[in-house]
Amino acid sequence: MKKFLKEFKADIKFKSAGPGQKLTDAVGEKAPKEKPSQPALRQPRQGPTDEAQKAAAAALARLEQKQPRARGPTSQESIRNQVRKELQAEAMVSGNPESPGTNMVPEPKKEGSTRLAVPGVYFICPLTGASLRKDQRDICIKQAILSHFSTDPVAASIMKIHTFNKDRERVKLGVDTIAKYLDNIHLHPEEEKYRKIKLQNKVFQERINCLEGTHEFFEAIGFQRTMLPVPDQDDPEEFYVLSAAALGQPQSLERHKEQLLRAEPVRAQLDRQRRVFRPSALASQFDLPGDFFSLTAEELRREQKLRADAVERLSMLRTKAMREKEEQRELRKYTYTLLRVRFPDGCLLQGTFYARERLSALYAFVREALQSDWLPFELLASGGQKLSEEEDLAFNECGLGHTEAEARLEVLTPLCCRCPRPS
Repeated sequence: MKKFLKEFKADIKFKSAGPGQKLTDAVGEKAPKEKPSQPALRQPRQGPTDEAQKAAAAALARLEQKQPRARGPTSQESIRNQVRKELQAEAMVSGNPESPGTNMVPEPKKEGSTRLAVPGVYFICPLTGASLRKDQRDICIKQAILSHFSTDPVAASIMKIHTFNKDRERVKLGVDTIAKYLDNIHLHPEEEKYRKIKLQNKVFQERINCLEGTHEFFEAIGFQRTMLPVPDQDDPEEFYVLSAAALGQPQSLERHKEQLLRAEPVRAQLDRQRRVFRPSALASQFDLPGDFFSLTAEELRREQKLRADAVERLSMLRTKAMREKEEQRELRKYTYTLLRVRFPDGCLLQGTFYARERLSALYAFVREALQSDWLPFELLASGGQKLSEEEDLAFNECGLGHTEAEARLEVLTPLCCRCPRPS
């Protein structure tokens, strides 16, 4: 066994010693290396065939699909625009710009979008008849009054006094003072002192000069500005002096005074926007714009005054019935309300009202829409309450100006509506 192992180790050592050498070879000479065979001449490379090109294109496409793409737009609008551009590009490549694929991404409807019963709250200018939004009415009325000076300066100045000045107490005080000036002229036409008005007079400055339109009124009825000397004073002062032509027409001065006293502010009238709907399921599906719920600064001040009055009434001793009635009236109210009246044939008559208007306005509105306006009829509220025209109640006092700013009524008498172009 030892001999076998020794021979086995020697054989392994002999094989691991490397190539052998001849005994006749000189020491240090290496065996000649075999020269590599001469390579064959290279032939020119041919281009890939059509099948190879298709296979390569398919492989590239698979690689692109495996590679992660850049993150696209996140918003819905950006995604829609990106898809629309890609579809249009594909349509242009295919040579058909009106490809049906361009219409495959419809615009989604806005969430919560409903059919508005009216586009908003509109007003009618009494001078021009134009239909105006809430934020346009004051500007349009002022422009109409100013343009009226070229035709009737007296009427225009009276409208300016009552409309441009918001403080009604100050306007009344100034108008009464002007009327007193004109009364003195009418009662004492011979006395010269009543035909002159000193502009620097304290009463004139505090009551008249502070109001817009008063100077235009004096000049329109015949007063002229003149510098006159003042006793015990070196420098003259400015006066309004009535002309001789105006003094010879006392009836005109009296008429202008009455016009000034009876005038009222020019206010835009609420546009009822009367509409008639045929019986349909769509007629009952509607929503109101924000104009019905928003309040202006003047309306907020009025609401604050009403709340202050309510606090004052709370300090008074009242019965339980009186308190409950006051609490019912002080529920949240809106400025405008949309009323719909259902006729026996199913047609709906719609109109916009102030929430504080009286029931008589609703009866007049319905009567104007009837073919036979002389026929009597009755109105029934949605809660079963009969509404009487003789009752002096506002809409918000009888449940027609509630928090939804919309109310419905029914006509008990079978009548026909004559409003054109039903919706």
